[in-house]
Amino acid sequence: MRPPDDRSRLTRRMAPDECLLLLEAEDVGRLAIVQGHVPAIFPINYRLDGGDIVFRTAPGAKVTHGPRALAAFEIDGLDREARTGWSVVVVGALEVLAPSDAARLARLEQLPIAPWAGGQKDVLMRLVPGTITGRMIGPDGTT
Repeated sequence: MRPPDDRSRLTRRMAPDECLLLLEAEDVGRLAIVQGHVPAIFPINYRLDGGDIVFRTAPGAKVTHGPRALAAFEIDGLDREARTGWSVVVVGALEVLAPSDAARLARLEQLPIAPWAGGQKDVLMRLVPGTITGRMIGPDGTT
């Protein structure tokens, strides 16, 4: 069987506001950091706070290798049958929220972040965006 003709499918760059709407509507994505000299990707449950990606984690690779380095975060949506979809990528600085930032920490503690993975997730982190980009693919550049 021959694959469908893809020449009619167009890719369209999304505006940052469109990307933020998609980020706000989702709650699971993938965080990419460099662990030593090796890229590592982690699925995380998150919430959007303004433009920041906020999530809970336990001490480990994200806390050890993420802060003070660039990190990337990605979400996507697919319709395999229609062969359409979208992808949003955020690149920025990853931070551990410090107890000394009590006002921000208290506000972010109220976000409904519910990690699917078991265990204690006492560390609150955020990815502060430097860039937000997105693409949509479909018959006319939309899904």
